[in-house]
Amino acid sequence: MPVRAIRGATTLDHDTPEQVRERVQELVGAIFERNAITTDDAISLLVTATGDIHSAHPATAARGWGLADVPIMGARELDIDGGLARCVRLLLHVETDQRRDETTHVFLHGATVLRPDLVRRDR
Repeated sequence: MPVRAIRGATTLDHDTPEQVRERVQELVGAIFERNAITTDDAISLLVTATGDIHSAHPATAARGWGLADVPIMGARELDIDGGLARCVRLLLHVETDQRRDETTHVFLHGATVLRPDLVRRDR
């Protein structure tokens, strides 16, 4: 079975544990739904967050969505001048029969500016 990588990103309005959980779980859910995949398809997940997120670990929020047995690695984004604030990015590796051009990358909230060419137009 081929392995594919699916990207996703979201932003927080406020750095609170509730918003970290809500936004990350919304993003994970959208990635799984839009790509018609299940947790059994997941191989691993890389989660990054900008340095201005301190209230909760986004990887914990992703695990809480239902990825308890999926290896998850967390990291900090580079601190780039003018970079997007309070941003969480995901890179999910999955086994899927989908071709690379059939995978749907998901960018929500303020993160839509990162890759406007990949943002779904129906949201």
